[in-house]
Amino acid sequence: MPKFEAMPATTGQPVGKPGDPCVMVIFGASGDLTRRKLIPALYNLARAQLLSREFAVVGLARRPMSTEDFRKKVTEDMKQFATGDVDPDLWEWFVRRMHYMSGNFDDSETYPKLKQLLEKIDKDYSTHGNYFYYLATAPDAFGPIVEHLAAVGLMEQNNGQWRRVIIEKPFGHDLESARALNKQLLKVAEEKQIYRIDHYLGKETVQNILAFRFANGIFEI
Repeated sequence: MPKFEAMPATTGQPVGKPGDPCVMVIFGASGDLTRRKLIPALYNLARAQLLSREFAVVGLARRPMSTEDFRKKVTEDMKQFATGDVDPDLWEWFVRRMHYMSGNFDDSETYPKLKQLLEKIDKDYSTHGNYFYYLATAPDAFGPIVEHLAAVGLMEQNNGQWRRVIIEKPFGHDLESARALNKQLLKVAEEKQIYRIDHYLGKETVQNILAFRFANGIFEI
């Protein structure tokens, strides 16, 4: 595959600047979050011309599966979970950038293999050594995964390369556990490398605001 294979043309003007060349590594790639949310969202970014043409995805999960099987799986999933029409040419460009690796998150031998795969993808897609890791896993795997990544040098940022880790909810189950996880992560990563997503954190507050708004006629004035 050519390093700089052109992205198929899409209609409309891009709404922003495309992202940097990079590889997205999805831990928990065989799960529900990936097929329902992550892959459709990535495709939407490609359709909006917000993905770099030097972009690739590595799905990592325990389930034994080949890269071709993974591509077939996400193609079938998109028929159910796409948020709009799927352009066949753009999808083909997109899905050929997806790779799969089977491995246990708590097995230290998984991570040198991941590093080797990422080095190959770097050469194939010219992703400049930029990686971000999306942890769509059980919460007890968050800290160990990042520690394993750091142990094989996959959190190091050298020569302009960047490395990021995205923690999918929940970030702890209370204040004490959130602080403990934060402390664990900061031992092996810088604050600017960590992105925390917890879309339930303010859920009750937002629901209370909505109830307050619609239960009080004074706000209709």
